[in-house]
Amino acid sequence: MLEFAPPLQLAGDGFLYWAIVFFVLAIIAAAVGARGVAGISMEIARIFVLVFIVLAIVALLL
Repeated sequence: MLEFAPPLQLAGDGFLYWAIVFFVLAIIAAAVGARGVAGISMEIARIFVLVFIVLAIVALLL
């Protein structure tokens, strides 16, 4: 009987979800003229993307 392994999931995939959420929030904030909120949201999204990339590389190496 063959057993199938579960699909590979990258560590930190929640970070990518939240990065997309903050990116969309930044776009909406920029569209309505809230530049401060847009800038902060973009910084948070950038940090989440960087954390996701680091965790994905670590997960692929292990």
